[in-house]
Amino acid sequence: MANPITTKILFSLLLCLLLVSSSLASSDVPFIVAHKKATLRSLKSGAERVSVSIDIYNQGSSTAYDITLTDDNWPKDIFDVVSGNTSKSWDRLDAGGLLSHAFELEGKVKGMFHGSPAVITFRIPTKAALQEAYSTPILPLDVLAEKPPVQKLELAKKLLAKYGSLISVISIVVLFIYLLVTPSKSGAAKASKKRR
Repeated sequence: MANPITTKILFSLLLCLLLVSSSLASSDVPFIVAHKKATLRSLKSGAERVSVSIDIYNQGSSTAYDITLTDDNWPKDIFDVVSGNTSKSWDRLDAGGLLSHAFELEGKVKGMFHGSPAVITFRIPTKAALQEAYSTPILPLDVLAEKPPVQKLELAKKLLAKYGSLISVISIVVLFIYLLVTPSKSGAAKASKKRR
C-alpha cells in the first residue's frame, strides 16, 4: 500500500500544478492564429495565377497592437505580384477578432514551389519586445504544370460516383409513384367485362 505521506505530497503537487496552469491559461494576453491559403488558377492565355489569402485570428483575451504581416517568401524570379502587397499593417486586433489580407501572383517559371509560413509581428502592452507568430504553411504548388485534359468518360465516371446513389433513389421513387398512379390493365379489363 502507498505511503500516506507520499500520497499527500503527490496530491499537493498536483493541486499546485493545476492552480499554476489555470492562472497561466487565464492570463490576459493575445493569442494569434494565422491561416495561409494559396490556390492556383489557370488563365486562357496559358499563364497561371496564385491567389494567396491570409486570415489572422486573435484567440486570446486581450487586444494585440501594431500588427504587421510579412509574406516575402515568394521569389521575384519565379513570381510577379499582380495585385495587392505581400505585407500589410494594422493598428489593432481585438480579442476574438479577425483580420484578412489577400494578394495575387503570376507564375513565371514551371516547377514545384514549396512556400514558407507568413510572419506576423505584434505588440502587447505588458511586454516591450515585439511578439512573433507564424501562419500555417501552404501545400506545394505545381506552377505551370501540364495537366492532362479531362476526358468526357472520366467526367461521367466522376459524376456517377458522386451522384449515383442519389439517382438510384430518385428513380426508384419515380417508378413507385408511376405504379401507384397508372391503373393496372387487369383492373381495366374487369371493368370492361362488367359493363357488358
